Amino acid sequence: MVTARRSHVLDTIWPALDKGQWVICDRFADSTMAYQGHGRGIDRGKLRALHGIAIGDFAPDLTLVLDLPPEAGLGRAKGRGGGEDRFERMDLSFHERLRAGFLEIAAAEPNRCAVIDAMADADAVHHAILEVVGDWFDL
Repeated sequence: MVTARRSHVLDTIWPALDKGQWVICDRFADSTMAYQGHGRGIDRGKLRALHGIAIGDFAPDLTLVLDLPPEAGLGRAKGRGGGEDRFERMDLSFHERLRAGFLEIAAAEPNRCAVIDAMADADAVHHAILEVVGDWFDL
């Protein structure tokens, strides 16, 4: 996981940023911390240390946390019909810890993280994301 992240940053993210391009990732260090640290109970200090070894203090300029209750998220995942993945098969308490982890990360870093209410319909979530990104980058 850490080796893949380092490779992704070195080979893809930093070269794109050096060219002045935007980079959008669907998961990064916050996801590792939430899934592994909060969800699975792996020592968060060790996860932070591994992140530091892999890519130093590099972090996204903006992280969007799409928030919804675990029951709703699991229901949506089942409704997609593409089959459950290993995380969707985890018990509800795992997903509650996961959500709490993401919200804790967002609360600890409000200058970088924005929480979006994902209980709304797709159009409203889309609009909220565009508004946050537009405000964040003065677009």
